[in-house]
Amino acid sequence: MCTATEKTMFKAGVTIAAAALLALFLSACASAEPTVTLKGERFRVVIAKDAETQARGLMFVDHMDEDAGMLFVYDDSSRRSFWMRNCRIPLDILYFDENAELVGEALGVPPCNGVPASQCPTYDGGGAASRYVLELNAGVAKQLGVNRGDKLTLPSTEL
Repeated sequence: MCTATEKTMFKAGVTIAAAALLALFLSACASAEPTVTLKGERFRVVIAKDAETQARGLMFVDHMDEDAGMLFVYDDSSRRSFWMRNCRIPLDILYFDENAELVGEALGVPPCNGVPASQCPTYDGGGAASRYVLELNAGVAKQLGVNRGDKLTLPSTEL
């Protein structure tokens, strides 16, 4: 049989434990990686919004999980051109307009290493103006069956 003091201490302990679990859950949610959704598939993304991160992109990355990518976010829509200098993995590069609709693509783009930088080709996805560019592992776009006009669901934060 518990005394009144023991019951009060038990209730306080349960309340503290519940608060600790809630704090842990909320911190896990807050630190979760941003995601985008394309054709019903969710991808964890690194957001490249500043010039330095955009310039580095996925250079020197040896591996990227199948459910991962990099989302380049620009302040305006304009023709965007990418190259694969110092990249180590082939990529699908998908170009989206200000409404996050697919307007261009460069699929199965190979890395460009071991040659002078001037010999690395550039990829502009057909030249359409884009505000968002998503880089995924090569072959993912074909696997998803992406088509021009497909909508990209953007992260709700960090943009």
